[in-house]
Amino acid sequence: MAWFRRRGKSGSGTGDRPANRADVDYLEQFVRTRRGVEAFIEPRTTVTETTILLVAYDGEWTRRRIDGPDGARRFGHRLGIPVYDVNLVGYPQRMRDYNERRKQANNGT
Repeated sequence: MAWFRRRGKSGSGTGDRPANRADVDYLEQFVRTRRGVEAFIEPRTTVTETTILLVAYDGEWTRRRIDGPDGARRFGHRLGIPVYDVNLVGYPQRMRDYNERRKQANNGT
């Protein structure tokens, strides 16, 4: 059966597909246009590749695929932003607060 043949086709050794140039450009733009950005590595799952979550000082955030944990660390180092492992530190409270503010604004309260 061909159900399981898609596993292990990645050339990176980590199972992660490389981020495309548009994703990297978008992440760089996010960092350049916001203050206090920190990066959080979200590990690969059975459903998604490794992603990097960028969170600005006010809690605004974005997420894109990245070339594995090492790629996320290289990205952060190149742009001079701190990089954390979300499994070790969790998600920042300011991100949850930002999501709550947006939710309330969308509900008209």
